[in-house]
Amino acid sequence: MSDKTNLYILWTNADAEVAEKMVFMYGINSLLKGWWEDVTIILWGPTVKLATENDTVKKLISTALDAGVNMSACRSCAEMYGLVGDIEAQNVEVIYWGVPLTDLLKNNEKMLTV
Repeated sequence: MSDKTNLYILWTNADAEVAEKMVFMYGINSLLKGWWEDVTIILWGPTVKLATENDTVKKLISTALDAGVNMSACRSCAEMYGLVGDIEAQNVEVIYWGVPLTDLLKNNEKMLTV
């Protein structure tokens, strides 16, 4: 059995129902039920825009943060949409994810891509 206890969810699908019924449902429950010790949801591409426009998604981000889920957005994506300040205002970390994502993949970390 693998000793990896961190889960990364690379969230690229800007469908609000997918966000609610997969990304956040699984991400939050993974921590609360002890399935993973650490969960990070990475907002990539159009999910950055959805996260700043959709009230349900905004609430889910807050709920996830309160549960201990790490929330991080791709800075390049946020810059493309002109939303860096908006996503940071939701207490979401905003970083350039190209190199860190590559490192996670090269290290065979546990990752779901949605």
